[in-house]
Amino acid sequence: MNIITLGDLSKAIANRVGIDIEEARRDAGFVLDIFGYDNRVIDNVLDPEDRQLFYILEEEGMLTTEREETTLYDGREWRTHYWVLKKNIILQYAKDENKRVRGGMFTDKRQPVIDISDESIYDLEDQELWSRKINE
Repeated sequence: MNIITLGDLSKAIANRVGIDIEEARRDAGFVLDIFGYDNRVIDNVLDPEDRQLFYILEEEGMLTTEREETTLYDGREWRTHYWVLKKNIILQYAKDENKRVRGGMFTDKRQPVIDISDESIYDLEDQELWSRKINE
């Protein structure tokens, strides 16, 4: 059984989300406080604002969700939703040296990402292409 430390989760968050280590440490501390010594936590313990962090970590692959369905004595179905730590992924991301930069404006090698907005899409093509006549 793998153990996730504050340092592991902090590094994983910093590496994958692209935030500085101090901000990642605060987020990791919050997450670990919620989970305690367990691998999963019931969704009802989260406030809507706090749930946003869990959604981000789910998108990055560090958390996943599960649900259980139970039939109540009166025949109704009751669903319970849980968040689950993906410990192997967190440990892998903590060791990963390829850091992201917040906002996605740079790749891992710090090269600017090509702007593909409506205004600049035509700048990507060779200018000669725009001056040619169609001969058909």
